[in-house]
Amino acid sequence: MAKRLFDIIVVSLVLLLVSPLMLLGAVGVWLGSKGPILYRATRAGVGGAPFTMYKFRSMHIGSDAGSAITAPGDARVFPFGAFIRKVKIDELPQLINILIGDMSIVGPRPEDVRIVNEHYSDWMRETLDVRPGVTSPGAIFGYLHGDGYLDPDDPEGSYIRRQMPVKLAIERAYLERATLWSDILVCFRTVGAIMMLILGRTPTPGPEIRDAVQRWQ
Repeated sequence: MAKRLFDIIVVSLVLLLVSPLMLLGAVGVWLGSKGPILYRATRAGVGGAPFTMYKFRSMHIGSDAGSAITAPGDARVFPFGAFIRKVKIDELPQLINILIGDMSIVGPRPEDVRIVNEHYSDWMRETLDVRPGVTSPGAIFGYLHGDGYLDPDDPEGSYIRRQMPVKLAIERAYLERATLWSDILVCFRTVGAIMMLILGRTPTPGPEIRDAVQRWQ
């Protein structure tokens, strides 16, 4: 209950603060590519139940027929879409998902339902015991290091084989020690990670990532 109350209060305040960025995102998508402003993605929520996750659309219409994973330089992404993906403005509509109750501020990033059904092992499915989040330690790892795990010629296959197990090991390890205070720290770490992306800096992964992978993979 404390986590849910925290989510509602913080997101209500954040929506007021980021409304200019959301307006920028909406106008930019509208001008940058014909089609709807929002992208509605079906993702696995608590217990694997599907829900609709909202994002600002960053790809041309019809692009979701291809790979579920976007590789660096993916031709499906239009220029303004690439910008909002880099600075994570495309994720801001998920604040609505939090208010609805589908998501939390901090929790394992929600995965494509097909990938969950076809590729999650038993320990990976344990990350579905909590609400998925807008950010998480695994998401921060993906922001800073995820592209290095992807093969542009096979983005989905390389994601499933290489990046996903590492990311989920980090998420699973975090769930064992997660508190409201640690969630707050993850939020600050996320802001720092986005700033590093904007500045083009990539820190070396810490030992906690290696320890999580060794334990859960």
